[in-house]
Order: sequence, then structure tokens, then C-alpha cells
Amino acid sequence: MTNLVTSPPAVAAKPAPAAARERKLNPLNGVAHIALFIWALATAGPLIWVLLASFKSNTEIFLGKPFSLPEHFSFKTYTDAWTEAHIGQYFINSIVVVAISTAGTMLLGSMAAYVLARYRFPGNRAIYYLFVSGLAFPTFMALAPIFGIVKSLGLLNTFTGLILVYIAYSLSFTVFFLTAFFRTLPAEIDEAALMDGAGHLRRFFQVMMPMAKSGLISITIFNIVGQWNQYLLPVVIMQGAGSDSNWVLTQGIANISVQAGYHAEWSTLFAALTLSIIPMIIVYAIFQRQIQAGLTAGAVK
Repeated sequence: MTNLVTSPPAVAAKPAPAAARERKLNPLNGVAHIALFIWALATAGPLIWVLLASFKSNTEIFLGKPFSLPEHFSFKTYTDAWTEAHIGQYFINSIVVVAISTAGTMLLGSMAAYVLARYRFPGNRAIYYLFVSGLAFPTFMALAPIFGIVKSLGLLNTFTGLILVYIAYSLSFTVFFLTAFFRTLPAEIDEAALMDGAGHLRRFFQVMMPMAKSGLISITIFNIVGQWNQYLLPVVIMQGAGSDSNWVLTQGIANISVQAGYHAEWSTLFAALTLSIIPMIIVYAIFQRQIQAGLTAGAVK
């Protein structure tokens, strides 16, 4: 007699749910992509037009097809802008002023923000709100007091006066941003450095600043862009006899269109604009990851 051993029936695999087998299409994603495309086109379109116009003549710019390629690609307009319109000199002036003022802003702003974020003392919040209150006043409202102070110090038409004004102009946002960032950093590392005998300056420069690298890079880029594009403050400070030799880039570009009137060489003007735009694009392209990390660090930690 043969014993028949029957194996248990195989359990049929459960069918995967429809949500897992089929990718759901979210209509909001399509709308978001369309909105981003329109935004990118609205941002890049004028930049591309300025770049193309810098290689064209006045006739091609106004009577030809505005978005067509130029008939001849020649860098003569850039040479004229750099030498005859003195854009080269203004470009160097801007680099010197922005480099020194940004360094001063970051040094003073980061030190002030660190103290306000990590130390408790009478008047801490009052000093913090005093810095933040500077964000509530538009630049043009402070032009007359700034002119009076700089004139009384004898710093009109000097790089020193403009650098000091740039530092004061940028400190409010720098302190506001970095104070919030320093508060997100862990206090244990700071306390460990204190236990090891590190003083205030050593803890700040060797411990806290490396930890706040992403935030410092982000606010540095914002300060560079803001000071590079500033026009009102240089107009107020850089005036008087021989002031044109101390002009920054924005003043030089404005002078090309204002002084020439109806006989303006628009291709030279657009070449100067391109020369002023390219450095900022390069800066953003190099540091875009650090900028994103610095802006999101406070929300993630």
C-alpha cells in the first residue's frame, strides 16, 4: 500500500496593488514644470538678448530681427567698452571696493552674530533688534544722512568712504541671517572647546566658523551680488572734482547711456552690461551647492 503524501497547495502570490503597479500622474507636477519653464525663459531671455545685442550694430538692434544672430561676431564692442568707455577701470574699482567691503562685512557681521546667538547678557535682544531694524529702511531714505556723515568725515569721493558705507549697508541682513544660523549649531562642541581651554577668539575662528561654512558662503555671495549691483550709494559718495576716475561699474555703465543721448552706441552699452553680468553668473555657478546648503541648513537642523 503506497502512502501518498500530499504537499500543501502553493499560496498564490497576492497581486500588487494598483497604486504600486501604476505610477500615478500628479497634474500639479505638470503645472509646476510649466511654471518653472516660463520663469526660466523670462529670466534667461533678457540675458540672451543682451548677449546677442552686444555683437550687433545699432541698425541690427533696432531695425533687424531682435533675437536673430548677429551678421558678424566681433569683439570690437567689448574692446571699445573696456578702453574707450573706461569700463576696465571701473571694473577694477568695483572688484577692489566689493572685495574689501565684503571681507569687512563678513568679519564684523559674523562676530556680532556669534555673540548675539551664543551669549546671554543684558541688552542682547535690544542690540539684535537694532541690527534687524536696518532692514526696514529703504536705501534711498538714508541717502541724505549718509552723505552728511561721509562729508563730515572728509571721505567723499574716496574708496574708504564707499567701503565703510557698503559695510554698514550690508551688516543688518548679515547679522540677521547668521544669528539664526549660529543658533542651529550644536552647543556641545562649543562647550567641549571651552573645557579644553579654548578662548573666545579661538572657539570662534577654529570651531564655530568651520561649522558655519555653508551659511557663511551663502551670505557672502548675497553680499557680493548686492554690493556689485549697488548704484545709489556710489552716486552719493563718488562725486566732486575728478570723481569719474573713482567710479564703480554701475556708474560707468549708466554714464554710457546718459552722456551719449540719442547717439549712444547701444552695442557698447550691452557689451558693458555683459561684462558686469558674467562675474555674478560665474560666482553662482561655482557656489550654487553651498548657497543651497546654507539656505536650507537652518530649516533641516
